[in-house]
Amino acid sequence: MNLKAIVSESHGSGKVFLRNVHDPGEPGKMEVRLKMKAVGVCGSDIHVYNGTESYRRNEPVILGHELMGIVDMTGGGIQNFKVGDRVVCETAFHVCGRCYNCRKGNYNLCSGRMGFGALTDGGMAEYLIAREEILHRVPDEVSDVSAALTEPSCVAFNATSSIGKIEPADTVLIIGPGPIGLFCLQVAMLRSPASIAVLGMPADGERLKTASETGADMIFDDAHTTVEALSHSGWGDGVDVVIDASGVSATLKTALDVIRPGGRIVKVGWGPDVPEFNLDQIVSKAVELHGSFSHNWETWERVLRLLRIRKLEPEKIVRLYPLDRWKDAFDDMEKKRIVKGVLIL
Repeated sequence: MNLKAIVSESHGSGKVFLRNVHDPGEPGKMEVRLKMKAVGVCGSDIHVYNGTESYRRNEPVILGHELMGIVDMTGGGIQNFKVGDRVVCETAFHVCGRCYNCRKGNYNLCSGRMGFGALTDGGMAEYLIAREEILHRVPDEVSDVSAALTEPSCVAFNATSSIGKIEPADTVLIIGPGPIGLFCLQVAMLRSPASIAVLGMPADGERLKTASETGADMIFDDAHTTVEALSHSGWGDGVDVVIDASGVSATLKTALDVIRPGGRIVKVGWGPDVPEFNLDQIVSKAVELHGSFSHNWETWERVLRLLRIRKLEPEKIVRLYPLDRWKDAFDDMEKKRIVKGVLIL
């Protein structure tokens, strides 16, 4: 039977369409088939939509990696899940299991990793085949929409907590009030910092308002003003931690200007532009500069626990769209009319 899916047919602007696709078939051994219920629209999906993505992917490919569904069919050997279970799904359809990072547990860094919506078909479709070992059971207290936002919440948790290591009384700057930046704000608040500032652009007015309502202590829409205000904050020589969720390279200059000597910068946003500034402050300030990519099993379990007890509430920044209105969701996010779109199937 023919099923509906959001397909990127080739690289370039305007090459994403709602298409009829084939049924993915029955799951293999240690696999399940999911009936998709809710799928988040990621900024990377918008980049594909515009032809500006900066990572390797296959064509054509079904988009979507922020996934929530119900187990519809199980393959051989499945023991931990049954038909009808509500689940979320990690984003790596395949990892090699043999490389150094896989064996160490950092399978998110596997060089053979194949991610949903990039190197293999993703979840903006009616059905998805997934490995049992990347599934997590959704607590009854967590809605389908909140569950679909487990993945971006895990991205934020990894950047802010696991790698950012924000400590009580730290001063923090989050650059970029998009979905990941606002999720980073929620996670950072759980770590009892002395203050959190959020930097955006004048066009981010509504998103910065959301950041303020969420709990940010300071809001900025200009990099120069931010540096003036924060370069002597904290212990008197800059902020302790910067989380750069902006998706452009130029903001790293602001991060370097505002970070204290010995401070920590975590870059979680990415994009295709090339930096055009001197990087010597990394050396002169002895800055810890970290990249943050994806997540692992423990991160998912911790985030689901936080969702269950409502310490994280990502659904507060969401607007829902049926699958056939996917283009509205993409356009509204791109034009910043909303913070986050979720497709309902």
